[in-house]
Amino acid sequence: RAAGAACLGSAWACRSQVIMNRKKILVVDDNLVILKTISMKLAANEYDVCTAEDGAGAVSAVRRDKPDLILLDLSFPPDVAHGGGVPWDGFLIMNWLRRLDEAKGIPIVIITGGDPAKYKDRALAAGAVSFFHKPINNDELLTVIRKTLEDGKTAKEIPSPALSQTA
Repeated sequence: RAAGAACLGSAWACRSQVIMNRKKILVVDDNLVILKTISMKLAANEYDVCTAEDGAGAVSAVRRDKPDLILLDLSFPPDVAHGGGVPWDGFLIMNWLRRLDEAKGIPIVIITGGDPAKYKDRALAAGAVSFFHKPINNDELLTVIRKTLEDGKTAKEIPSPALSQTA
């Protein structure tokens, strides 16, 4: 009975319990088409997938699902649905995730339609392990994901602003 209790919920969650060696990837993007297409591609390549449409969802998913890697968009509309108009962006989400013990070592790969000249260096400096401009080459993305997970890469350690100012 206890084993059955672990599989309560969706069939997907149950399947994740059965296949323990599969890696879990969190995809964070406000575009539902992007979420669906990337999720399908990852699932077809033997990854378990969880998704979030905004920063709050990303934080919740990291705490709940404990992903092995995060694919993160940089551009999000203001969070007006929750009354505050919080201007989430991928950099703010990365900052929030760094503060969570559960997320400190999770590698983050940026997927964005934003201008690479404007965002790539900043994203890598903020701790992303890789950067992809949309439309994404799925084969290249899958190669980076596989290598990152196989090599055991973790989020890059970023010195705190107070430390880097005194150095």
